[in-house]
Amino acid sequence: MLYPIRPLVVFALAALGPLALAQARAPKAAPPPAPVAEAAPSQGRCNEEDAGLSRLGRDMSALETTSGDPRAALQSLIDATLARSKALGAVRLLAEAARFDLEETRAMGLPTATLSIGANGVNQSIGGNNVARGGQFTATLSAGMPVWDFGRIAKLTEWRKELAEVALQGQRSAEEQLSLNVVTLALDRSRYVLQGQVYTQYVRKMACLVDALEIITKADRGRASELVQAQKSLQQADLSLEQTMSALRQTEVRMKRLVGEPLPPSIGMTPTLSLLPDLDQMQSDILMGADIAQAEAQARSQRSFAESVIAGQKPTVNLTGNASAMLRTPHPGDSRTTDIGAGVSVTIPILQPGAQAQASAAVQRYRATVLQRDEAIEAKRYRLLEMHEVGTSTLDRARRIVDILRNSDRVRASTLQQWQQLGRRSLFDVMAAEGDYYSMRVAHVNAMFDAQQIVALIWSMGRGVATPLR
Repeated sequence: MLYPIRPLVVFALAALGPLALAQARAPKAAPPPAPVAEAAPSQGRCNEEDAGLSRLGRDMSALETTSGDPRAALQSLIDATLARSKALGAVRLLAEAARFDLEETRAMGLPTATLSIGANGVNQSIGGNNVARGGQFTATLSAGMPVWDFGRIAKLTEWRKELAEVALQGQRSAEEQLSLNVVTLALDRSRYVLQGQVYTQYVRKMACLVDALEIITKADRGRASELVQAQKSLQQADLSLEQTMSALRQTEVRMKRLVGEPLPPSIGMTPTLSLLPDLDQMQSDILMGADIAQAEAQARSQRSFAESVIAGQKPTVNLTGNASAMLRTPHPGDSRTTDIGAGVSVTIPILQPGAQAQASAAVQRYRATVLQRDEAIEAKRYRLLEMHEVGTSTLDRARRIVDILRNSDRVRASTLQQWQQLGRRSLFDVMAAEGDYYSMRVAHVNAMFDAQQIVALIWSMGRGVATPLR
């Protein structure tokens, strides 16, 4: 029974590629049966670059990518995110409030003046006899200016200035975090788009095998198990594609939260983020990071505050002046008085329980912020070394996968060719070779985008992820 069905099998396998036609050994005497014509429609589905999925009918428009400059696209996403973020807007308002606090503290060393106006009703009696009845009006103008306070106002001004710097660096840190988040999401989106393209080709290849085996099985029922195996592989490939599309949709939802709608097309590979930066340069750039600058400013602010607390426990000298006028009615000519005075006031603290504890607490807080700053720098340096090693390993893994992919492609081509020769390889070998090839392609995509995200993280530790994109 083998000879009558063999031409049908060979012709069905021809749908898998040109190798089948070259390797098949069809008898010249036996004419092909009529069902062979059914193999023709499946030929288009054997092409991995085919534009459609006839079996699944799924919309693949989400897998489109832009052909523009990836750096410009990422920079545009960053700008849109920074302009849209309400959290960043709140941080900016807090930084502005810190600048107003600084202006308030600076004004403490300037002269101050106060005008007080009062009006009272007067009813005066002596021995039961009413001697005066009317109104009393007073006006008092007081002025003062600090002359010497052992630098307390100056240190408070420095404290507020450093707090304003802390708020500004906090704004920079928030901007950098948002930038890193949107770049990471954009790279994840591109990762899933490329994975989807790979799985789409895998599904097409499995659908092609299923179509060919359906034709073969009609003539040779003994190969029904191979058809079931191919259908199972097709279902697994389709499941992987659907999971990738779901992950892509979830990533796009998170991106819309940051960037807004509609999203631009997905970007391709970014060469700038595919190269590890110089380690020595990045170690020096760590000190330029927003979080380290914020920790530095926090330490300086606590030092100024501690010095202001100590200065506040020492004598102060102030210039004072006042002028007051009082008018009584109904006899203003007889009841008008005016007082004018000016001088210097000296305030000397004598007994201040808890003053020493207050100063000690301020000093200890300053020392704590210094240690926190040093710890942040050290942790970041070791984090940089770790990420640099991970990035080096990831790029090496991507290069090795490329070599493995070449061999995997040769193996799957040879295995398919030998299976098409009817018996030299089983369908299970074909399935294993195809699955290994496409899994290695997905692994290569993951390795490349893992490396890009690590490079983006390394850049964010220094000058910022937006710097290389510009």
